[in-house]
Amino acid sequence: MANNLEDAIADAGGAHTMLWESQSPPIVSTPVTPEFTNWRDEQLAWRRGAVLFDQSHHMADLNIKGPDALKLIRDTAVNSVEYFPVDAAKQYVAVNADGELIGDNILFRNEEDEFQAVGIPPSINWLQYHAETGGYDIDIWRHNPSYGRVGNPVVYRYEVQGPGAMDVIREVLGEEPPTVKFFHGTRFTIAGKTVRALRHGMAGEPGFEFVGPWADRDAVIGAILEAGAKHGLVEVGGRAYLTNSLESGWLPRPLPAFYSGESTADFRKWLSASDIDANVSLGGSFFSPNLEDYYLSPYDAGYGRVIKFDHDFIGREALEQQVESGRAAARRKVTLAWDGDDTEKAFGSMFQEGPGAKFINLPIAHYATYHYDRVESPAGELKGLSLHTGYSANFRSMLSIATVDAEFAEPGTEVAVVWGEATPSSKVAVEDHVQVKIRATVNPAPIDLNARSNYRKN
Repeated sequence: MANNLEDAIADAGGAHTMLWESQSPPIVSTPVTPEFTNWRDEQLAWRRGAVLFDQSHHMADLNIKGPDALKLIRDTAVNSVEYFPVDAAKQYVAVNADGELIGDNILFRNEEDEFQAVGIPPSINWLQYHAETGGYDIDIWRHNPSYGRVGNPVVYRYEVQGPGAMDVIREVLGEEPPTVKFFHGTRFTIAGKTVRALRHGMAGEPGFEFVGPWADRDAVIGAILEAGAKHGLVEVGGRAYLTNSLESGWLPRPLPAFYSGESTADFRKWLSASDIDANVSLGGSFFSPNLEDYYLSPYDAGYGRVIKFDHDFIGREALEQQVESGRAAARRKVTLAWDGDDTEKAFGSMFQEGPGAKFINLPIAHYATYHYDRVESPAGELKGLSLHTGYSANFRSMLSIATVDAEFAEPGTEVAVVWGEATPSSKVAVEDHVQVKIRATVNPAPIDLNARSNYRKN
């Protein structure tokens, strides 16, 4: 029986085989209610009024405290920490020594020497590995998502978002909310409880994220719901929540670049074979036995704006070489709007006998944890990868977040997304099918103008 990720890869006969044939479901359910009304109305609500997102269950938490906490972050993050006040947050982005993307999370500075990283497991595991093996003078505690542990979370995490969010927040505070810059924080008192509040905007609309001890959850959320009832606050279920990133342009699951390569071998020996990251799946119409073909540069994923060469960090030299060689400008992150007629035909094949396009399960259309579809030119040439797909009622379209060659990244460019596996796997979510090509039009990422232009400025 495998003890660690390296052993699990060897037992499977290789990393690609392990991931491609994994029987893990593409999306793991959490205790969050799937739909409070229906996922379409819940999507529409974050553009029209105010919504409440429950983020308490699907992310891992890593708390880092001690004299070397900031040093650990500086050593592993591509982004600068020269300006990082208490109660603020940053999007932490990490790469391996070869400049390939590990992933991202949101990093909160709770106190001068205390930080909390919050996100899906890959970058949390990467940060924890270096915390435990790097000789840092710190203490850490780790809490997995609800599908990877028993019992309640340590903290609750909710967001009030939308154009009507401030009306709800004003109501629950009983006074005018303070002016806080994007990704900066403050502290509120709600229902007699101290609450950390981060100025945030999931889909480009204003709002706050609220965090506090789980024991305070019922009192705080009860007060928010009571105040929200006066302003039409809509609770968003787990199904609609997963689509929010389609509108905000975030790429949630690029394959983390630690399943192969000498630079990450020690990490693979450290990571338990029972860990979430050792039990995930890979699929889509893009197929290559060379796992490195799935790895992204942070520039591919749109993180060029946060990379700062003002400090030494893992992967710095490799990223500098990407800039010098032009690799950093080779691909760009975009949003693809899928052709409605082509999508309708593919979806309709679910109701026919025999092979069809099939397995488009709305609102998120993934059949692997890490979903990679080919993006082709009209001539059928590979021009990029589509990694995150679902339906947006706000844009009345199937959307996907993709990274494409720069020459195909201009808005209005016509491409095609290939749907279905060319090399069929045994994954539980994949049924008998034939591949289809679905026309798509390139849009900016984020596709929403406000999210793209304004909300980080406020």
